[in-house]
Amino acid sequence: MVSVIPVKEKKLIDDVKIGELPSWILMWDFTPKGIAGMFQRGYYKFFLTYVNVKKGNVPGISMVLAAYEFFNYFLSYKELKHEQLHKYH
Repeated sequence: MVSVIPVKEKKLIDDVKIGELPSWILMWDFTPKGIAGMFQRGYYKFFLTYVNVKKGNVPGISMVLAAYEFFNYFLSYKELKHEQLHKYH
C-alpha cells in the first residue's frame, strides 16, 4: 500500500523527487517571519546535534569557528586582495 505524503511535509533528502523540487521550494514561507523561522529551526537543529550533547566533541565548535573565520575573511577581502603575492618579472 502506497501512502501519499503532501509535498509540503516531504523532506528534501529522503522524499522529494527532482520533478517535485520547484513546487516544494514554492511551498516555503518567504515572509520575514517565515525566513526567521527557517534560521531558527536550522540553529536549533545544529545546536541539538553538535553542541548540546552528553559527550561534547570538537566538530560542533570547529564548524562555528570555521564559519566565523570565513565570515571575517569575506568582510576583509577588499583589503586582503591588495596584499596578495604578485609575480615580478
